[in-house]
Amino acid sequence: MTIWEAVAVFAAGIGAGTINTVVGSGTLITFPVLLAFGVPPVTANVSNTLGLVPGSISGAIGYRRELAGQRRRILRFGLIALVGGLTGAILLLALPSKAFDTIVPALIAVALVLVIAQPKLSAALRARRERNGTTPHRDGGPALLAGLLLASAYGGYFGAAQGVLYLSLMGLLLSEELQRINALKNVLAAIVNGVAALFFLFVAHFDWAAVGLIAVGSTLGGQLGARVGRRLPPTALRAVIVLVGLLAIVQLLLK
Repeated sequence: MTIWEAVAVFAAGIGAGTINTVVGSGTLITFPVLLAFGVPPVTANVSNTLGLVPGSISGAIGYRRELAGQRRRILRFGLIALVGGLTGAILLLALPSKAFDTIVPALIAVALVLVIAQPKLSAALRARRERNGTTPHRDGGPALLAGLLLASAYGGYFGAAQGVLYLSLMGLLLSEELQRINALKNVLAAIVNGVAALFFLFVAHFDWAAVGLIAVGSTLGGQLGARVGRRLPPTALRAVIVLVGLLAIVQLLLK
C-alpha cells in the first residue's frame, strides 16, 4: 500500500465512522476503496468489518447520554444482535454473494419507506391502541425482535445500510425519540461488527494495514458523528437517513 493509498483508506475510515454513527452505511465508503486498491472482495469485507469495530464503539460512547435508561433494551436487543451477527458472518463464508445481491436493495427501499412514514404510522398505531384500550409493548414485542435478528444477520454478512434497517424497525415499533433510538442502533452495530470480526479472526484472511487505518479513522469519525448526529432535529435526521439509504441502493445496484 502506497502512502497515498494509506491516506485514502484512513480518510475513508473517518467518513465511515462518521456516517455509521449518524445513520449507518459506512461500509459503502470503505469497502469500495479497498476494492479499488486491489484487496480481494472477501478479504476487503472482513478487514472492513474488523476495522469498523472501534468506530462503532466510539459512536456508542459518543451517544452515551441518549442511552440512559435503556440498559434492559441493550441487554435484550444485544443478545439478538450477537446471534444475528454471528449467523451473518457464517453465511458470508458459506454462501455466494449473489444470494443477497437482489434482495438487499429492495430491503433498504422498504426500510426507507418506513423511515419516511414512521411519524404517521406511529400516530396511527397509538390511535388504534387508544381505541382498543391496549398499551404498547415496552420493547417492541416479538415482531421487533424478529426484525432485529434478520437485520443483524445481514449486518454480519455485509452491513451496508444495516443502520437504516435498525432505525426503521425501532422507529416504528418503539415509543422513543429518534435520537435515543439512534444511540441504541450504535450499540447494536458495535455488537454485530464485534462478533463478526471475532469469528473472522479465526477463519478468514485480513489486510492488517487496512484494518489499522480504518480502525483509527473510524474511531475519530465515531466521535465526530456523535457530535453532528445529536444536533440534528428529527426531520433533518430522517432526511439524512433517506439520502444515505438512496445512495446505498444506487451503489449496490451499480456494483
